[in-house]
Amino acid sequence: MNGKQQNIRHLSLTQLEAYFLSIGEKKFRAKQVYDWLWIKPVQSFDAMSNISKELRQVLSRDFSFPALSVDTTRHSEDGTIKSRFKTIEGHLTEGVLIPTDERKTACVSSQIGCSLSCKFCATGYLERKRNLNFDEIYDEVALINQQSLEVYDKKLTNIVFMGMGEPLLNYKNVLAAIDRITSPEGLGMSPRRITVSTAGVAKQIKHLGDDKVKFKLALSLHAANDKKRHEIMPINDTNNIQSLVDALNYFYKQTKNEITFEYILFNNFNDALEDADELIRIYRQVPADLVNLIEYNPIEFAKFTKPSEEKVDAFMTYLEKHRVNVRLRRSRGKDIDAACGQLANKGK
Repeated sequence: MNGKQQNIRHLSLTQLEAYFLSIGEKKFRAKQVYDWLWIKPVQSFDAMSNISKELRQVLSRDFSFPALSVDTTRHSEDGTIKSRFKTIEGHLTEGVLIPTDERKTACVSSQIGCSLSCKFCATGYLERKRNLNFDEIYDEVALINQQSLEVYDKKLTNIVFMGMGEPLLNYKNVLAAIDRITSPEGLGMSPRRITVSTAGVAKQIKHLGDDKVKFKLALSLHAANDKKRHEIMPINDTNNIQSLVDALNYFYKQTKNEITFEYILFNNFNDALEDADELIRIYRQVPADLVNLIEYNPIEFAKFTKPSEEKVDAFMTYLEKHRVNVRLRRSRGKDIDAACGQLANKGK
């Protein structure tokens, strides 16, 4: 790729129109190309079938088009599909299509690797190579949407930013990708069907409030006191629970958007009723809609194990008894390392 070429997807429609006029082409060509880039997204100039071969050659001379490509695809027994995507320079990242009868959800990544080193997450043991650009995040969604149409004959209904990386440490690109995904000149999805999950970057949660975003927010809490949270999530050193409670309240005040707490249950670590009491206290300090209890998916690097069904039931029943809106999220795609916390760019 010529380093001097500008990424064509970083041009606005107006800039594309100016470009086509400058090379003696009709202005309407810009809209044709723009539709190929975003509404019926393709991964190369060659796929733009209503553009002449000569003009496609001119475009490839003047612009780069660094799109993601699907490197490998794995199908789970439960219908989940995990894709490993490759960037133009050969980096790998993963995304997952999670199908249910009611929903077709894309779980997408925001970074190549991750810098947060959460002890229970396979991605946390990878080096963070770089942030994904907004057009690469868009590609993930577009390619998973294409899979959903091909395999299930249904478009995506929901998107969760719960894949590899910390979305709020790639703030600008994540928001730009969501802006494009929700645009009528993109995939036209409702922001209310998008959830951004964060390990807890208090400053950026407040920034979301200031930006008046319209999507939902999920906080990966996973431990309800600072001592335990510090053990499994080093980010807690600089973003303790009280700072996150304050940030979430600020976010809600600014946006009135739905907030969810994510809580993975680890055997003999955070699954006692005393832990449930601490979780209830936090839940009552924030206008949260839901506590998502998540089944732990063991990974080879970590010492954690799953609690028994009885302990999970007891924890959940205790929360319900104290009027907490709680839901148990069963893992999907465990057999292909596609479940929560398992994304690590493994091979076929």
